[in-house]
This record gives sequence, structure tokens and C-alpha cells, in this order.
Amino acid sequence: MLLTTILVLMVIAAVLLIIVILIQNPKGGGLSGEFGGATSQMFGVQRSGDIMEKLTWGFFAFIIVGTLTTGIIFSNATTKASTNAATDVEQAQTAPATLPATPGATLPAATAPTTTTDTTK
Repeated sequence: MLLTTILVLMVIAAVLLIIVILIQNPKGGGLSGEFGGATSQMFGVQRSGDIMEKLTWGFFAFIIVGTLTTGIIFSNATTKASTNAATDVEQAQTAPATLPATPGATLPAATAPTTTTDTTK
């Protein structure tokens, strides 16, 4: 559940990071000029650059932290799974293979081979 939540948030952050990068006004113009300069009119030219830069770094940092967290969770999950599997195998190998004894049951006595001698000579 936690892993799924982190992965969904990382995908959303990646999409938002792509949008923020495309909206930024690089030296050559960028997509912010295509929208009629709405961001520069709303925040002013200098402030929109600062906000977009902070959003870019924030989304980037979130993706990095999410990736590291996911790696740690997977590492712990595989370690626990392999430890449990090794314990199960070890317990299965050390368990004695005995049959339950039934009360009153006895093993048949071994009988000696019978020899016949002819005494009528």
C-alpha cells in the first residue's frame, strides 16, 4: 500500500516536472511565450522564473527522495523474504521424520526358520 502510494505520487511529480520545464522561458523563448505570456503577466517576469525554478527543483528532489525510499523498501522486503525462506527450509530439514506411535501396537516378532529333521531312519 505504501509502495503503491509512493509510486503514484512519483508519476504525478514527474508529469508536473515535465510541464514546469516546458513552461519555463529559456534563452530561446520556450512555451511560455506560446500562451501569450500569461505567467509573466500574473507573477511578473522575474517572479515567474523564480517560482518555476523552485517548482522544478522541488519536483526533482521529490522524485529523487521517492526513488531512494522505494529502493530501501524493496531491499528490506527482499531481505525479509529470503530470511523467511531460509528459515523455513532450515526448519524443514531439521524436523525429525518419526511416525506417531499407536498405543498397544507391537512389531511382529522375528521367527527363526524351521528345519525339518527326519527321525524315522
